This record gives sequence, structure tokens and C-alpha cells, in this order.
Amino acid sequence: MDTTLWRIALSGPWTLCILAFTIAVMGIPTGLGSAADVILAAGAGTLVMALAGNLLAMLLSLTGLRIPHLFAGSLLSALGTVLLILYFADLELAAAAVIACIAALTSGIAGLAAGLLRTRRTLTGGLLAAALLLSPFALAYGYGTGSRPAPSPPVRTLAADAQVLPLAAADPGRPGDYPFHSFTYGSGKDLQRKAYSRDVALVSTSVDATEYIRSWPTLRTLFWGFDPTALPLNARVWMPDGDGPYPLVLMVHGNHMMEDYSEGGYAYLGELLASRGFIAVTLDENFLNYSAWSGIPDNDFKLRTWVILQHLQQIASFAEQPGTPFYQKVDYDSTALLGHSRGGQAVAMAADASRWFPGDPVLAATRQFHITSLIALAPTDKMIDSKQATLTDVNYLTLQGARDGDVHDFYGDRQYMRSSYTGNTAAFKSSLYIADANHSQFNTDWGLYDQTLPTGLFLKRSGIMDGEQQRQIAKVYISAFLETTLNGKAEYRQLFRDYRSGAQWLPDTAYYNRFQSGAYIPVADYEEDRKRGTVQGGTATVEGLLWSEEAAKDRELNNKPSYGILLERSSSPDQTPEEPESAYKIKLNDTITRRLAESAAAEGLTFSLANHNSGPYEEEDAEEQPEAALSPEVEVELTDSNDTAARIPLDEVMDILPLPQTEFTISPWLEERISDGKFGNVSEAVFQTYKLPFELFLEEEPALDPDKLTDITFYLQGEDDKIMLDDIGFYERDILLEGMH
Repeated sequence: MDTTLWRIALSGPWTLCILAFTIAVMGIPTGLGSAADVILAAGAGTLVMALAGNLLAMLLSLTGLRIPHLFAGSLLSALGTVLLILYFADLELAAAAVIACIAALTSGIAGLAAGLLRTRRTLTGGLLAAALLLSPFALAYGYGTGSRPAPSPPVRTLAADAQVLPLAAADPGRPGDYPFHSFTYGSGKDLQRKAYSRDVALVSTSVDATEYIRSWPTLRTLFWGFDPTALPLNARVWMPDGDGPYPLVLMVHGNHMMEDYSEGGYAYLGELLASRGFIAVTLDENFLNYSAWSGIPDNDFKLRTWVILQHLQQIASFAEQPGTPFYQKVDYDSTALLGHSRGGQAVAMAADASRWFPGDPVLAATRQFHITSLIALAPTDKMIDSKQATLTDVNYLTLQGARDGDVHDFYGDRQYMRSSYTGNTAAFKSSLYIADANHSQFNTDWGLYDQTLPTGLFLKRSGIMDGEQQRQIAKVYISAFLETTLNGKAEYRQLFRDYRSGAQWLPDTAYYNRFQSGAYIPVADYEEDRKRGTVQGGTATVEGLLWSEEAAKDRELNNKPSYGILLERSSSPDQTPEEPESAYKIKLNDTITRRLAESAAAEGLTFSLANHNSGPYEEEDAEEQPEAALSPEVEVELTDSNDTAARIPLDEVMDILPLPQTEFTISPWLEERISDGKFGNVSEAVFQTYKLPFELFLEEEPALDPDKLTDITFYLQGEDDKIMLDDIGFYERDILLEGMH
């Protein structure tokens, strides 16, 4: 049965086997280079096909079945290869089996078509080839008709908000006027990176990390040429020319493949920041990253943090040595840390380092640096030694994409919630949630895949914004944040209160931003108890609403470290005029009213709102919801001691956007069958901060006295409106930024 036709048809399964091994090796690189990895994959695929295919062919021949035994054995071998690779790449067995069967069937048809065409059976071979070429369209149609309704497309908002005054400032994402140069410092002995060996400009010390590492495989030592007794301090620096001193910005990557180096992916930020007068340093912590061949060091979160502290100590040493590029160039009072993914958590831990390193000498050595500001790009937020970082009076900025297929929950929001201000400070915290951004594109070297191959092949990429656009957002926000918090440039501060003020610099997508500073009079943060009728600054009542105090939840329905008040309208659409309106009212206590009366700085009402109309946890009726119903109708009223009231619709200040609902994989069926089902929910509670100046209420009712306010009331007007409120209070004029340091 194994005729010329079937021998040529072997090309299909053989090609599939080689492709499967090649894609797998691309996800677990050996460190020998891409060319070597491809050659190894091709050799392994051919070997598996030869051995397994012939063995199965021999077994099939014993059955007496009149089939092409070698072709059938090879086809089964290819199917088994794909099945095993996918199963060990975090796909459930059922999903791996379905995909493996489709891939094997496709390869078999392709091989058979080639055999038919080669043996001059043109019509049959052509029809099979045509069927093969058309099959992706059929699969795409099947993907679009899954059991789960398709998510709502992200709402484009910047053009609609053109009435918001743009900032009267230069684009912070564009290069500044400082000439700069770049160099590296490192061990001078790196086996893998010549930038840190023979090309190094400054030789740094090595550090002994054995106190924090218990497991370091021999393979890792062979690859890098060092063990935990001598971890190198390697970094690339972009240094402004001139006398200085300049603010210092340390940047640290997250957990990517160890053999696929990461720190160079932030050169776009290093060059921008240096041109604007910052010393930008991107740290090499690749030796702490995961490898398919040697795993990942234990305690890696603490190690990442500890290495950041060691770099600060090393830079301080350089800055005191005449003749080094750092000599007298570092402004110790203006230091910022920037981290991506696990690096984003590490920089927060570094700012709160005494929690983990109380007796380590490096802690005392780095106290001369005043860590003023932190930036976290899609950070993780894990418990380390049963502790998490808590920040006080530190500027904090976090950016996260709704299409992040790696850190798919908004973990930066958790650190935002654990950041607080003691008053009398210009420090602030801000978050930006970006509808079309993913995880990897904040780093130019990580590409479009948020999961390593082959898992990454099954992530949907059609809705992800262009990488240059995503990095444009990062450049604008990071540069403006550092100019504001390290250089005291007040003209960029409004960007963090309201993203719309920077619309002229940002790509068109949906944004959700949160803001709070020390210039804030809290009324309700819902942290004092679980009694819904009491809040920090008064008492609360409702009419026509279901209400509960509960924690905000992420995609996996885990609690975030902050409570809010969940309000749901319970009235019917045929409500009569005689019935009371659906409202949530806070009656202010004497402490708040006195503070408002005594404060000459209070400028308006502020609160954070998460829209639950779009059903972040309930998808059953998503297909039937009209788009208008996804945005609740909210009105806000202030009342003074004379019973004078002023009421304004919230959408006159800012639209209440539907939450982005992200389907991460190419098929709805795959969402809960890949990566342990972490993509099960399409969205999570994401807050938007609203600031309502007293002037808006005075335009509605000039007799209102903002110094004598007694009540804040939120009205829900739409049928089945559902929102969560948090951080209700009054904002004051900002303290002069010159006093920040």
C-alpha cells in the first residue's frame, strides 16, 4: 500500500512534525542562537518521525488493515507530537487533542494533495488543495459562533472629548534638548554578553546572593559562568552631557525567557529620558529569569528587588569616584524606579525595602537615595514572605492593557490602593487602563506574544494596538510623570487627573484613569467597617437601590485590597412620578463640614466609579444589551445647610464608558481551556476618577454655598443601572510642586 503517492504524502506529517518542534523550541530557546535552535528542531522532528512513524507502521502492518502503513504511522506520530507539545504548554487535554487532530488532518490532506499532484492526478489533487486553502475561512466562521457572546468593541473616546482643553505644554513623548551618550557597566567577564565583558566602560563589583538563593542549577552556572556567590551588576546607561546633577531613573525588566535578553527593550525610554535631562539606567537581571532548561531561581522576587538596591549602591560608589561618567552627576534627592511585569512589583518592594531586608547592609547604603517616584508597567502583585509593599507619600504611576494575556488582571490597581498620602504633600498616585494595549509591547524585544510559543499562537492579536502606538502612550505618561514629580513641571499634572487633556499626544482608544493626591479631604473610602450605613465622613442612606459594601474584584473574582459601595437600581421602567428617585445619599458629619468651612483650598467633589452595567461578571445577557444601556445614567447633587441644592448629570463632565471586554484567545471555546482557565472572565472592576469642580454646581445654582455643604447624593436614572463607588471626597488646590523633594 505504500506506493509513490503515499510516500510523497509523507511530506505533510513530516512538515507538521518539524514545525511543531520548531515552534516549541522558539518558546524554549537554548541560548545557542535562532539558527542553531531551528536546526536542532528540524533534526528532532525528523528523528521522531523516522522512529515513531516506522514503529507505528510496523504495528499497523500486524493488524492486517489494507492501509498505507507508513503514512498512517507517520500521521499518528505527528498527531501525538503536537498533542504532547500542546498539553505541556498549558492547554487542557481536550483542547490539545482537538487542535492536534485538526493539525494532523490538515497535514495529511496537504501531503495527499502533494502526492496526487506529483503523480499527475491533477483534478483530485487540485480539489484537495482548494479545500485546504478554504478551510481557514470555515474555522474563522466557527470561531465567531462560539457559545460565548462576542465582547463589545473598545469605545473610541478621544475625538468625542475634544471639548476638553488640551494641555498648554510641549509633547512629553518627544525628545528634549539634552545631548547624551550611552555606555555600559558590568562585571567585564560575562560569557554571553560582550556589552558587559570586553565592551564594558565601567567594571562593577559582583555581589553574593547566597543568603537569598537555595537552588541554582549547574546548567545555569554553565550558561552564565557564575553562581550566586558572584552575581554581576550589569546595566546600560544613557547619560545627559553636561555638569548635572541629574535625576536618576532605574528601569528593570520582568520575567521573560532567560536566553532572550530583555533589558535592551527599554532603550526607547532610555534615549527619551536622557534627552530630557534624566540619567536612565536599564538593569540586566536576565540571569534571574525563567529557563526551560534550568528553571527559575527560588526567591526570585526578593532577588530582583535586592539587585535593584545593589545597583543603587554601585551607582553611589561610581558617583564618588573621579573619572567615572557618574562622578558628581547624580541628584540623590530625585530618584525614580521603573519596572515592567515582575520588575514592576520589584520596584515597589525596593521602595518599601525595610519590610524584606531589615538587617541587610545594602539597605543602609542606599538610604542616601530619595526614591521619589515609582512607575509600574503591567506589574505583578504577589505575596512575598506573606507581605506586600505599602507606599506612603511616594508618587506612583501604573499602566496596564486590557488585552494583557500575561498579567491579565489589573494588579497595578492593587498597589495603587496600597499607596497613601499623609497630607501636606504634592505627591500623587495615578493609574491608566488602556483598552487595546497588551503586556509585551512595552518592551521592544518581547514582540506581540504575551505567552511563550506554542501557547502564544492561540492568543487573539487582531484587536491589539500597534506596538509603536502602545510605546507612545508609555513615552508620554512616563516622561510627563518624571517631569512632574522629579523636575516639578506643574504643566503636565492635569494629564494624570484627566487623560483627555493629553489627547493630542495619545493614540485613539478607550482609557480609564484614576488619580488621588495629598490634597484630598476623604469622605468615604469604605475601609472603616462593613456597615454600609456609616462612612468615614458621615452617614449613608438609599432610596430605590440595592446596596452593599464589598471588595472590588479582578477577572478571577479575587478581592482587590479596597472596598467600595455597590449600587444597583431596583426600580421598574414604569416607575411613577410619585415614587422617590433611586438615590444614594451621604450626610456629612460635623468634622467634614467644619473642614470645608475652614478650608480656602477646596475646589470640588471627587470620586472613583466602576461601571458594572457592562456585566464584568455576568455575560449571559451581553448579546442582548443595547450599547446605550452599557453606560449608566448618573446625576450628582450637592446640598448646603440652607437646603439649597445643585445637580448635574455626570456625563456632562465625562462619559461613563463601558468596560473593555476582552476575549484573549482565537476561539471562545479556548478561553477556559488554556493557561488553567485564567481567561474565564472578559473584564474586571476598573475605576475612573471623576472631578466635579464647584463652579459646575454654581452654574446650575448660584445660591449654593460650597463652604456649608451637608449632603452628597448620587442618582441612578437608567433601568438596572449598576455602579461601584469608592474614594468619595473633596479635592483641594495642589501644594506648590517646588516643595515636593
